[in-house]
Amino acid sequence: MSTLDLFLIAAAYLLGSISSAIIVCRIMRLPDPRTQGSNNPGATNVMRIGGKKPAAITLLGDSLKGLIPVLLCHVSDRSELVFALAGAAAFLGHLYPVFFGFRGGKGVATALGVQFGLHWGIGALVAATWLLMAKVANISSLAALISMALAPLFIWWIWPAPALIVMQLFVTLLLIWRHRSNIQKMLEGRESSISTDNEH
Repeated sequence: MSTLDLFLIAAAYLLGSISSAIIVCRIMRLPDPRTQGSNNPGATNVMRIGGKKPAAITLLGDSLKGLIPVLLCHVSDRSELVFALAGAAAFLGHLYPVFFGFRGGKGVATALGVQFGLHWGIGALVAATWLLMAKVANISSLAALISMALAPLFIWWIWPAPALIVMQLFVTLLLIWRHRSNIQKMLEGRESSISTDNEH
């Protein structure tokens, strides 16, 4: 593995460690998302705290953290292994940000950015699955879990590289783990619906 490969992977983690939610809330004079709502520094919780505009900015920022490192791999013609490691590093940076005490979000938007970076078709399939499930179930976390559970199959269909499939399996399993409290709430019938979140 070359010096450039290692640089791209390290830079992906550091970029992933920039918390869009915390920065947006500070700039827009909103409460720290780690202390309000679900205590999760992600777009859904920012929407609960401040509404759609800061949530949309947070979503864009979190997505770009996954998208940019993977696009740089395309531009610099890296191997599939480096694509996989850079994508995983950006995702891990979001979950465990070095700049914010390793207290990050759950990773859905950053994972989606990675998927769009790999191939627009992969990202589009994951996004379409999320939108469909959100429409049917009206629960953001359930839509995220189902779309990410199917993501390895979408990668296998469009870019069947073993390294990329393993990377997505790792991301999916870690994302499920990070959503364990949401899963428990769904089982108990206490998970917030998207329409309820939008009322805040």
